[in-house]
Formats: sequence, structure tokens, C-alpha cells
Amino acid sequence: MQLSEEQHRAVSAAVGAAETGTDGEIVTIVADLSDHYQDIASRWAAAIALLFLIALPIAPRFWRGAMDLLSSGWSQDYTPAAFLTAIAATAVFLYFVATLMLENMPLRLFLTPSRVKEDRVRARAVRLFRVGTESRTDGRTGILVYLSTMEHRAEIVADSAIAEKVDAARWAEAMGALIDGVKQGRPGDGMVAAVGHVGAILAEHFPKTAGNPNELPDRLIEL
Repeated sequence: MQLSEEQHRAVSAAVGAAETGTDGEIVTIVADLSDHYQDIASRWAAAIALLFLIALPIAPRFWRGAMDLLSSGWSQDYTPAAFLTAIAATAVFLYFVATLMLENMPLRLFLTPSRVKEDRVRARAVRLFRVGTESRTDGRTGILVYLSTMEHRAEIVADSAIAEKVDAARWAEAMGALIDGVKQGRPGDGMVAAVGHVGAILAEHFPKTAGNPNELPDRLIEL
């Protein structure tokens, strides 16, 4: 979900406005996807192949009939080796068909448990925070507002000085506004609203002081 230039300008302006009332530094990042969940796709493909193997003893006549159909309808006695080869080939075929189907990212995301998506969005937000925000301000007052649009997940990661003063639950309203914007197809507006909430909380605990420099970029970063 690409943001327009106008949305980029709106978010950057919201960051600049929020920082006029606080020594805190707000960094905003939007990403399409936080993880490709390749391991989830592989597990689903393996599970489908395994289900086929489990189903064999339940309906042996069905699979015998399928083998006869492949041999032009002629019923015959199959050696154990031939039967096992056919079973293995079918399981491998199902695995690769499922793998190809799961190249469809919306389907892969649908089949990924919510907890896994939450964990991986959080993990990427933390990685990005450590690279671009953590300890990059004199007072350790940097904070990252991160949105992963395809997962419909958001994270707010704060530097040590903020984390010591602000309970993590205080960010819930900002995250809610952000996700609401995404669900309504307006991620830029959601980010602007979230930045407003974050700025108000930072101004409460870290009001603007004279001579405090702008230490981190205000512009929205889109990955």
C-alpha cells in the first residue's frame, strides 16, 4: 500500500508540529510487509502432504481406484514398491502444488496465525528502532511509530528515557488510530492521527526546552 506524496508531506508536517511541544523525537516508518512468512508456507505445504498420507489408510479403495484411472481404467495388481512410489510421488506433488498456491501473499497471511504476525511485526519494528532511533538523541527521547500495512499491525517503540516515564499502555490510543486508518484505506491519515497522540504524550512528560535541536528526521520513511 503505497502512500502518495501528499500523504508523505502530511505525516512529515504532523511530526514537525508534534515536536514543537516536546524534546522527544518522533520517527515514522511504513512498510508493506514485515516478514515473508516462508516458513509458514512450508509448514502448510508439508501439512497438506501429511494429511494425504494420513488419509490413505482411511480410504484405500479410493486411492486404488485413482491408480487404476491413471492406468487407463485397467485394474491390476500393483507391487508394494509401485504402490509406495505412487504414494510418495503424490505426496511430493501435493507439497509443490501447495507451495505454489502459497506464493499468493494474501493467502499466506490469511493462513498465518495472528500471534506470529504480531511477533514478527514487533521484531522488525525493534530492529529498525535499534538501527535508526535508539540512543541517537542526547536525552534518549526518540520514539518509532511503525506501520506494517499488509499485516494491519502497528508498533510503537520508545527509547529508554521515554519507556521509564510512560507506561506502554498509553500508546494504545495512538496505535488504534493508526490501524483504523489502515482498515479504512487511509494509512496516511492514520499515521497523522497516531503522531498527534504520541506528540501529546511526549509534550506531557518531555516538554520543549530552549535550544533543543531536531536530532532525527521528520520525514516519513517508506520501506
